[in-house]
Amino acid sequence: MQEKHVEVAVIGAGSAGLGAYNAARAHTDSVVMIEGGPYGTTCARVGCMPSKLLIAAADAAHAAHDAKAFGVHIDGNIRISGRDVMARVLHERDYFVDGVLESVERIEAEHRLRGHARFESATTLIIDDHTRIHAERIVIATGSSPDYPEFLKAAGERLVTNNDLFYWEDLPESVAVFGPGVVGLELGQALSRLGVRVRVFGVGGAIGPISDPEVHKQAYQHFNEAFYLDARADTRDVTLADDGVNVTFVERDSGQEITERFDYLLAATGRPPNLKGLDIANADLRMEEGLPVFDRYTLQCQHNDETLAPIFIAGDANAELPLLHEASDEGRIAGDNAGRYPDIRAGRRRSMLSVVFTEPQIALAGLTWSDIQKRSKGSYAIGEVDFSDQGRARVMRKNRGLLRVYGEQGSGLFLGAEMIAPEAEHLAHLLAWCHQQRMTVAQMLEMPFYHPCLEEGLRTALRNLNAELRQGPAMALHCLDTGPGC
Repeated sequence: MQEKHVEVAVIGAGSAGLGAYNAARAHTDSVVMIEGGPYGTTCARVGCMPSKLLIAAADAAHAAHDAKAFGVHIDGNIRISGRDVMARVLHERDYFVDGVLESVERIEAEHRLRGHARFESATTLIIDDHTRIHAERIVIATGSSPDYPEFLKAAGERLVTNNDLFYWEDLPESVAVFGPGVVGLELGQALSRLGVRVRVFGVGGAIGPISDPEVHKQAYQHFNEAFYLDARADTRDVTLADDGVNVTFVERDSGQEITERFDYLLAATGRPPNLKGLDIANADLRMEEGLPVFDRYTLQCQHNDETLAPIFIAGDANAELPLLHEASDEGRIAGDNAGRYPDIRAGRRRSMLSVVFTEPQIALAGLTWSDIQKRSKGSYAIGEVDFSDQGRARVMRKNRGLLRVYGEQGSGLFLGAEMIAPEAEHLAHLLAWCHQQRMTVAQMLEMPFYHPCLEEGLRTALRNLNAELRQGPAMALHCLDTGPGC
């Protein structure tokens, strides 16, 4: 077996791993990056980018069907070619993957190692059966993988995850989606808009990352106008059938038990960290609920005796915030600390920002409703705007959704927001920036708001919040200070 000595070993070449490698290289040339799967990152290959390509096709189909509402009549039938849709998705997906591969190829060959890593000790890794790495510091950046409950395995070869969907060459006629989280909602709605018969089944009642009950209520209503969603489904049986899978469930509205056949069952029931197979027990790390205990500002892990270990964990592997920009940030923090060790430094963590690319979009910024519920009653206030009568939203026929904003009593600080709203990705960015700058609601209201824009809806919510914080006047009904519908 080959023996190799390095200062820093990075396990994983995804978004967090690449960030960790580059940050560590700023301090030392003695770095190796180990990857046991395909290069290309989850985001580029089977995550963020191909899902947005599918959603873009779905939005085009929806716009064509909705054109007559604007007086635009498309002659003849609108035909969706599943093969053409998936051909573009795969072609563009490969373009994004190639970009990542080019970045990996620019890394010196002696700094890249192929194979699955497992811990032999806290400072020793075995790579398959060919190399033993002696590393002074180690970064775990192994990402995550789809997982699903045992009963779904009865679907056999008809059980797919997003890892499989983005290798389809054509669209099926029907799909049962299990899990109304981010992946399930995005793919379920996109497939539905592309003419696929879709039913989405949940268990605990959650819809995406929403914790605000009022936003949840609106989301449940809006999605059920477009496709069948039961967030608390009573699923009785899943069986493999000829050329498909049978799902037996209690129909939400009728209460009747029915069996329905689908071409595929899409499991979107979570992505746990890739820690199995690492033999992480050999690293003597303190574990809680199956995950290493770590400092979120340094990403450094602890030994069982609670002393600090020369091991760092970043990205989806630590299961804290499974978002690409967070994985990149964490990779840089972990890699920087592994490279400069023992001069450990706290990295700056950004305000929370999360977006679900459905229509309407779901977004969170700063503290969530569940976060502020941990505060004492009376220490915060809530403002809101309903987009059903918001001017620009009505112009675009996207006047659906609810934005709720949270502020701190006394200081007037903006705390956070949850929303289901048209083009929420842009509103959420503005709000996350304001939260990170620790702005007050009054300061936010001093910013310019152009007319007519969706941002005027945000201003309405902030005015409502400012009044609830008793730091501004009560809301004026049908305010016309910059035009109608603001």
